[in-house]
Amino acid sequence: MSDFLPKEALPIDSARLREWTPKERLGSWFVEAIGPLEVKGDGSGGCLLIAHGAGAGRQSPYMSRIREMLAHHGVQTLAIEFAYMQRMQREGRRIPPPRIDRLVEELSQWCDILTRPEGGTLWLGGKSMGGRVASLLAASEEVAGLVLCGYPFHPPGKPERLRLSHWPSIECPTLVVQGTRDPFGTREEVEGYALPEHVKVHWLSDGDHDWTPRRSSGRSQAALIEEGAATIAAFMKAHH
Repeated sequence: MSDFLPKEALPIDSARLREWTPKERLGSWFVEAIGPLEVKGDGSGGCLLIAHGAGAGRQSPYMSRIREMLAHHGVQTLAIEFAYMQRMQREGRRIPPPRIDRLVEELSQWCDILTRPEGGTLWLGGKSMGGRVASLLAASEEVAGLVLCGYPFHPPGKPERLRLSHWPSIECPTLVVQGTRDPFGTREEVEGYALPEHVKVHWLSDGDHDWTPRRSSGRSQAALIEEGAATIAAFMKAHH
């Protein structure tokens, strides 16, 4: 894993990174023995450790755009890449993610590295699978809050296979930002679930899993991402 150094990423050891303030850790890094980390935003609006979805890493157009918008609102995003995604980029071929519990372990390791000794817990979140991983970790460890972008409530076409059994164990403030047409959980479906009281769902009108609306809606993906980022920043500020 550690022999793969992304372009422009500077090698750094985890002990040094752990001691840095949010402003000191801005930039693109390669943390020894675990992988790449890209940090954007000054952190005035809070810090969010954010994980990617199953098929695309932190540099995907969606992930890049939402991190830019969150930085605009003062939220620092610490974007990681799971080991299987690093391998996929190294080898130039599609590789499926491993078992979800393995990804939870990886995310927990990142939390240990990025939580400053006196800084308290981080906000966790992610796109689709990355959000699911973050929610599973939050069900077993203390985190400041959760931000779930396009949460995969169930596999597409299989609404009976709900991924909510661990949610009663989540006690932190939780925001779900979901497109109304998301095949992993539409508005009609999700509004029928008995979600915990501390979970807030913000609906993006006509958005799909990547928050892309139909042309007939008169809106754009960029506009929905901007709305989503503003909502996330306001939620984090309200629970600071």
